[in-house]
Amino acid sequence: MRGKILGVDRETGKGQISGDDGERYQFDRADWRAEAPPAIGALVDFEAKGRDATSVFRLDAVATRPPVVNEKNKIVAALLAFFLGGLGAHKFYLGYSGAGLTMLLLSIFGMILLFIPTIVISFIALIEFIIYLVTSDGDFEERYVRNKRPWF
Repeated sequence: MRGKILGVDRETGKGQISGDDGERYQFDRADWRAEAPPAIGALVDFEAKGRDATSVFRLDAVATRPPVVNEKNKIVAALLAFFLGGLGAHKFYLGYSGAGLTMLLLSIFGMILLFIPTIVISFIALIEFIIYLVTSDGDFEERYVRNKRPWF
């Protein structure tokens, strides 16, 4: 049967499991069949013998890890690309300092060259704004946060 660890007394090694059948089962340190000690919230597989759980095995290794929180929001990146994209603000936000600096310098020095580089950089930022908006959250995370893809 499968269940979830509700609690464990570290001193005695006794614990309680909530089974998938809605019942609660007791286990002892001797019933635990894994190297790591049981953790509250861990998913387990066990044999039910009355109200006791024996041969308790952990099914997951990530139940006690804190959830991964994405620090980079695609909507924020898209808005920065739309309003301040010509200055590379969205690149700096995503952690692409080199690309952000390139966009910033081209925009500033573009004024000398009849604003042509500034217009090109602003157009690139507009394209990136659209790409960020139509990309799913998972794809955005994969491409621009994990794989560090600075352009398009």
